[in-house]
Formats: sequence, structure tokens, C-alpha cells
Amino acid sequence: MNAKTVLPAVGMTAVSMVLTLAVVVMWLGTAMPWPVALVVGLGIDGGWLAALAYERRLAAQGDHSAPVTAVGWSFGLIATGVLVAHALTEESAGAWLAVAWLPIAAKALWLVHGLWERTALTGEALEAIQGIQQEARDEAAVARARLRAEASTEETRLTAVTQAGARVAHVQARTADTLSRAWSTLESAREGEDTGRALTSVTTRVTPGVTPRWELPVWGPTEPVSAFALESAGALTDDALDTLVDRIRHSETPALSYREMAARFRTAGHSASEVRLRAAWKRVAA
Repeated sequence: MNAKTVLPAVGMTAVSMVLTLAVVVMWLGTAMPWPVALVVGLGIDGGWLAALAYERRLAAQGDHSAPVTAVGWSFGLIATGVLVAHALTEESAGAWLAVAWLPIAAKALWLVHGLWERTALTGEALEAIQGIQQEARDEAAVARARLRAEASTEETRLTAVTQAGARVAHVQARTADTLSRAWSTLESAREGEDTGRALTSVTTRVTPGVTPRWELPVWGPTEPVSAFALESAGALTDDALDTLVDRIRHSETPALSYREMAARFRTAGHSASEVRLRAAWKRVAA
């Protein structure tokens, strides 16, 4: 895996060192003996290579030295400066400037290689990470599918409920219209001019000169009223209500609660408003 980054860095370093040495020998060889120029070129490349080797040794040990890194970049900048200065003195400056960046590029590649090494993982770790990511993707896909299915089911249910509600409303509207027309017909018959004569011929007079009135039917549910309720329909006085509440409250031991007493009070057929019944309870329980 390291070959992906180390090979480009090594290749760029070699090209940069050869180019720097050649430029120094060609450029300075005209002003000084070529052995001296060769020594200068080798000094630049050697310093850069020594700093790079020491920096790589520290990286292999898991360490880092800022001064060594600064020295390495300094030699890289010196090599780049030499190439740029040489390019500016040549007639074809563009071609030489196009390769003047090679030392800096080599240092950048070594920097990338160092970052690769510090963040590299083993195959087992990569497989574990891929497994975790795949599991997360599977769970997300299942959750999305479940949400889509639930949304589709809810949409179908709402559609069915809406349609059923519309049908019920339509039936109720038709029933109400039919009842309204029937009621109107009964009202017209009740208020008609010949209704009295027709009823006189089929009903028995209760009082001479009085014809029983034909009442319209009552629509809606009715509840039967017990005879006891009819007999006790009269309003109870406060004293009678207090006595009755106290008797029902102490009909069992321990004494009944207000809700139990009120339920038995209503079941027995007695009638009193909630305000009066609660007031009587407070007076008795005080």
C-alpha cells in the first residue's frame, strides 16, 4: 500500500536531484572549475537527501522534528532558487521555469507520503470499517423501505376511511332530506283547513265543543320513566334532600363517597341538580 505514495516521491526526488546537479554544473561550470561546481551541486542534493533520510527515520519511530523538517524545506527552496535563477539567465527561460518546481514538488510528495503513513490502517481494520458502513447502509435502506410501506398503508387507509365517510355523509344527507319532506307533509296536513273536520270524524270529543289536537310525532330515542320516578318528580326541599343524602351516605360502612352516593341517589329515582346535590353533601359531611 505504501508503494502508491512512496514510488512517486522517490522518482520525483531522483529527477529533482539530477536536474539540480546538472544545472549547477552547467551554470557554475563557466565561472569556476567544474569539480567545484559538482561539489556545490552534490552539497545541495546531499543536504536535502540527508535531511529527508533523518526525517523519514523519525517518522518510522513515530516521532517528528520541526527543525529537521525546516532544514529539508530550506534545501528544497535553495534547489528551486538555483533552478529559477538559471532559468532567468537562459534564452529559453520558459522551458527551464517549467521544471524549476520539481524540488518543491518532491518535498510535497514526501509530505503526502507521511500523511498516508500516519493515517494508514490494516486490512482487518478496513474490513471492519467496511462491514460497519455496510450494516449502517442496510439498516438505513430497511428503515426507508419500512417508512415507505407504512406511508403507503396509511395513505390507503385514509383513502378508504374518507370514501366510507363520504358514503355515510351521502346516506345521512338523503335520509335527512327524506325526513324533512315527510315532516313538511305532516306539518301541511296538520295545518290544513280540512284537518279539523277530518279529525272530528275519527276522534272522540273530550269536552263538548273541543276537538283533541293532533300532535306531530316525536323523532328520536326515548327513555321509559319508572313509576317511582314519576311519583318523586317533585323538587325536594333542602332539609329533605339533606336527610336523604345522609341516609344514602351511611347506608354502608364505611360511609360512601360522593360519587357512590350520587350514583345511588340517581338510581333510586330521586331528582336534584348537581349543584344542590353537592351542596347537600357538603352540609351533611361537614
